[in-house]
Amino acid sequence: MWLSGGRRGVVDHPPSGGVRREAEALGEAVDFERWVASRAPALLRYGYVLTGSPHDAADLVQEALVRLRSAWPRVVRKDDPEGYVRTTMARQHVSAWRRTRRETLTAAVPDAAHHDPLPPDDALWQALTALPRRQRTVVVLRYYEALSDEEIAVRLGISRGTVRSQASRALDKLRESYDHHLEGSPR
Repeated sequence: MWLSGGRRGVVDHPPSGGVRREAEALGEAVDFERWVASRAPALLRYGYVLTGSPHDAADLVQEALVRLRSAWPRVVRKDDPEGYVRTTMARQHVSAWRRTRRETLTAAVPDAAHHDPLPPDDALWQALTALPRRQRTVVVLRYYEALSDEEIAVRLGISRGTVRSQASRALDKLRESYDHHLEGSPR
C-alpha cells in the first residue's frame, strides 16, 4: 500500500523548514502520497526502535498513516505531519504494550485452567474496601497499577498534591484499621 513506494531522491531526515514551506518553495502542493513515500523509511526505523520487530514496526507505521490520512488537511495546516505520526506511533505502541503486559506466554498449554490466587489477607482487602472511593482509587492506581502521581492526577483529573494527600490519608486509615485488626488476632 503506502509503504511500497521508493524514496524518489528525497533526503531521509525530517524537513528543517517545515512541510508546507518546503513544498511552497518548490511550487508544489503538499501531497500525502509523496510525503509518505519520502518519510516511510525513517518511520519504519522509528517503529523498529519502538517495537524491536520489523513486522510490528510495519504494522505500527501502517496504522499511524491510516490515522494521518484521515487528519491530513488539519495536520498539514499545522505543518507537522512527522510529529503527528511519531506521536501516534508511540501512543499505539504503549497501548499495545499495556494490553499485552498482563499476558503470560508459556511453551506448553496448561492442563487445567489458571485461577488467580485469593488475596493473602482478607483483613487488608476489607480495610481497602472501607476507604472512601477517591482514596481507594489512588491507592489502587499507585500500588497495584504502579502509576506515578502525575499519571494518577491526569487520569483522575485532580492535582498532583491531591493525589499525594489522598494517598497519605488512605495509608493512614489502612495502617490504623489493619493494625487494629492485628491487635485482636494471635501472632
